[in-house]
Amino acid sequence: MVWLASVEVSRDSSQPLTSQIQTAVKREITEGVLRPGTRLPSSRALADDLSVSRSVVVEAYGQLIAEGYLEAVQGSGTRVAGHLAPAARVPTLLDEGRVPAVRWDLRTGGAVPAHFPHREWVGAYQRALRNVGRAELDYPPLSGARPLCEELARYLGRVRGVRTAPERIMVVQGFAHGLALLCSALPRLGIGTVAVEDPGLVRQHRFVQEAGLSTVPVPVDAEGVDVAALARSGVRAVLVTPFHQFPTGVTLSARRRAELVDWARGTDGYVIEDDYDGDFWLERRPHPLALQRMAPDRVVYAGTTSKALAPALRLGWLAAPPTVLAALEQVRGERDLGSEALTQLAFAELLRGGALDRHLRRLRARYRGRREALTLAVHRHLPGTVVAGAAAGLHAYLRLPPHTDEALLVAGALRHSVLVRGGSEFGTLARRPDPALVVGYAGLPTTALLDAVRELGRVWARLPRGERGVARSA
Repeated sequence: MVWLASVEVSRDSSQPLTSQIQTAVKREITEGVLRPGTRLPSSRALADDLSVSRSVVVEAYGQLIAEGYLEAVQGSGTRVAGHLAPAARVPTLLDEGRVPAVRWDLRTGGAVPAHFPHREWVGAYQRALRNVGRAELDYPPLSGARPLCEELARYLGRVRGVRTAPERIMVVQGFAHGLALLCSALPRLGIGTVAVEDPGLVRQHRFVQEAGLSTVPVPVDAEGVDVAALARSGVRAVLVTPFHQFPTGVTLSARRRAELVDWARGTDGYVIEDDYDGDFWLERRPHPLALQRMAPDRVVYAGTTSKALAPALRLGWLAAPPTVLAALEQVRGERDLGSEALTQLAFAELLRGGALDRHLRRLRARYRGRREALTLAVHRHLPGTVVAGAAAGLHAYLRLPPHTDEALLVAGALRHSVLVRGGSEFGTLARRPDPALVVGYAGLPTTALLDAVRELGRVWARLPRGERGVARSA
């Protein structure tokens, strides 16, 4: 095996050997084959491969270093210079484009890196590695490692009331992967259109469309998704966030839950329950259980570790009815050979030993304090603004006074180094939404969160009188 397969020399060429090596390396760097930071073989190894004198390679490397194509690092050999190309920007389901540098970032997102339970995760991973055998190191089952499916069935039943069994769970690489699989499985069940909540994640709507399905927006009100409007749409599948609707924070009412289940059974349809932040109920009253428990034959329950641990783990799960699971396994058998198993086994250890429970208890206490502080700050600095929806998840929906110029407030906030998103960014229907802000409160310390809201209040107070809206009672 050669050390640098794309570099060849010819003694029949009129070009000197040193120049041939230089030209070949430059070409591979320019075309992106040799990436910034790539370690090149030593001059001795490359000289042996090319059957040339070592001095020829040394001279070629020296000239490439002088021209800035390569860099010699003490103790690390010769590498392609790191400055030659910026890191590629990889699009994702949550991609928001270029983000300006600001002092206070109030956007919603995944878990906070500083809160990741490093010690517990390392311990779980070590326990998992100590117990792996030949079977665990082979290709994993398409639906996931059995130990994790067993632990998930226990955990989801205990904390979310999900009615499932290990054999009805599929482990996926985060919700985006699970949704992509569902978008390929549903047409095999005769379904080509999915209803989506409005307002909701517009990027998610596009994701479904790019996967080959059509989408139909269905309005959301104070009780959650409008099931009557859903029924009028004529679709047989809907994607909902019943625990803590994104972005309004509304919890699907008991009446709407019953109507949604009746709709699914009456249309031979399916509900995809995205329980994206179901671990974070921050109110003092009992939390709502998963919609899936009401109709496990009609609801696909989707969960993820992105909020509880970290999006980087790319770990999620689907608890699906047998008909849907069979279609999912067919799709998966055609596409891939399952998800990485060692992370699954480590997460199973985290569940089995109760470490995840303890971690989430700490996070809930921390986030409850931040949400309460946010609510007090909003009442003080943004008069007439209502913190709407349930106290849950990692974001709050702030309904601004009627007639407030939402776009003007968001733009003014950015000029004062506060990055926040307006509620209108999440709507797709033609109707004009009420002015609102969608505030993520998990990523900032409480003091910084208060400073950000105070700055928002200053921006709001400077708006022209007619653009500040009319105060309303909470």
